[in-house]
Amino acid sequence: MYTHILIPTDGSELAQKGVDHGLALAKALGSKIMLVTATPAFPIPTGGAAWRVSPADIENYNVRCKKDAEAMLAPIEAQAQKMGIEVQALHVPDTAAAAAILETAQKAGCNLIVMASHGRRGVKRLLLGSQAAEVVASSPIPVLIVR
Repeated sequence: MYTHILIPTDGSELAQKGVDHGLALAKALGSKIMLVTATPAFPIPTGGAAWRVSPADIENYNVRCKKDAEAMLAPIEAQAQKMGIEVQALHVPDTAAAAAILETAQKAGCNLIVMASHGRRGVKRLLLGSQAAEVVASSPIPVLIVR
């Protein structure tokens, strides 16, 4: 049924719950997985900020984000391979998490997204936002939320 599962992570303890569940599900179903993490664009100061951004600042940020993403994804990729799961890992730079998840799922032909969520409701969700809620609301494929 689910042959290609997208598993997003930000490296947090909460996201690891989604990763663990997604790996177990992929193993049980014989599915392949796509791991994805996203990093936001360089934060450009606005207003009367005294600090001016140079191209080198942006380049250093992008290099660090790529290195951090690779370091975060590598152990999960190794764990999946050890479990006998076909895995591909992807870092999507300069993109909000929900947009990266939805775009990657579509481009990779995934038929399930497994991700973690805090499960915030009401005002907390409104104030803090929810990448998971955005994915659920916008995804054309099933989304399994792990709490």
